[in-house]
Amino acid sequence: MRFAALLILAMGLASSSSAQEFSWQPDLTRQQTYIPHRASSSDPTGANADSRAIAPGATLTVLDADGPGTISHIWFTIADREPYHLKRIFMRIYWDNEPTPSVETPVGDFFGLGLGEYHSWHSELLSVGSDKALNSYFPMPFARHARITITNDGEQPVGDFYYNIDYRTYDHPLPAGTLYFHAQYRQAQPNHGWTDDWKRNQDALVDKKPNLTGEGNYVWLDAKGHGQFVGVTMSVLQNQDNWWGEGDDMFLIDGADAPSIAGTGSEDYFLGAWDFGGKPFSYALYGAPVVGEELAGSRSSVYRFHLDSPIPFTKSIKATIEHGHANHRSDNFYSVAYWYQAEPHAPFPPLPPVNERLPALQPVGGPGNAGTAAAPPGGGR
Repeated sequence: MRFAALLILAMGLASSSSAQEFSWQPDLTRQQTYIPHRASSSDPTGANADSRAIAPGATLTVLDADGPGTISHIWFTIADREPYHLKRIFMRIYWDNEPTPSVETPVGDFFGLGLGEYHSWHSELLSVGSDKALNSYFPMPFARHARITITNDGEQPVGDFYYNIDYRTYDHPLPAGTLYFHAQYRQAQPNHGWTDDWKRNQDALVDKKPNLTGEGNYVWLDAKGHGQFVGVTMSVLQNQDNWWGEGDDMFLIDGADAPSIAGTGSEDYFLGAWDFGGKPFSYALYGAPVVGEELAGSRSSVYRFHLDSPIPFTKSIKATIEHGHANHRSDNFYSVAYWYQAEPHAPFPPLPPVNERLPALQPVGGPGNAGTAAAPPGGGR
């Protein structure tokens, strides 16, 4: 399925002509009738000071546009010497003058950099190019208004925040039933496992414990309303030795007590196999751009996008994954879930305070964790 189909699904388009007009990839053989726009950090005087500084605690509005329209592309790059600035700077997006944001996430996590460090990777929807170029191609329609803000939660100023945001406006309303883009950050530092008395993942104590309901799973998303889940990026800082990915994905849809969809292992959900073979990879819809050793202190990043078949819900969705089989492990998870739904959305969990967002080893016991003390924010890096 080409990516254009995602926007067709998101908007609930009924006719082929409407689909062509509003699709992410317009038909290049037909005249387009939208009006293109760009919000950018270009120097308003015409000189070459093409960035914005953001003082500690300050918020910069990078887009404030009336609709109807669709954001088609976001590009950021940041010059900031403060360690883990990708976790300290966060982004919010508001649709149609809503009081609470539909997107709220540290800027690095939104672009799959959940460990607070840069690495290059690419997919159909998000990519990080050389050097430190953050790109999003999620289609983001809005009927009346769109606003994007960037807030510096760091202790030092952001010296240069560059941005280009491409969007289109139309001379007619969006199709009825259009769904809105949402993205939500969550973390568990750590996920608390139900035991630390294990030596390896295949211990009988661990392997024989059932988990048929998803109780205690790490939650990517818990949303109310109707829409469709389209993907997740996730990063892991291991507090314990051995393979972190023995956990199964589980989706509970429309109030179900048991998973409507259940998987076979973390690397399986992210469409790799066998612990990813210990090697990083990234493809259009899935990948593991960072693959650490199976040791405490190692770091990994993974992603999957459901463009082949977005997961629909009519009342609610709870998207989860185990942290180890039946949640026996106590590693740190950081994630962003991406979905489309009708407004209004349910309130988001509060964004954790900045020092709690920085990756840090935790004293949880278990293999490889003996004697570990709580590391300073950011793991002392």
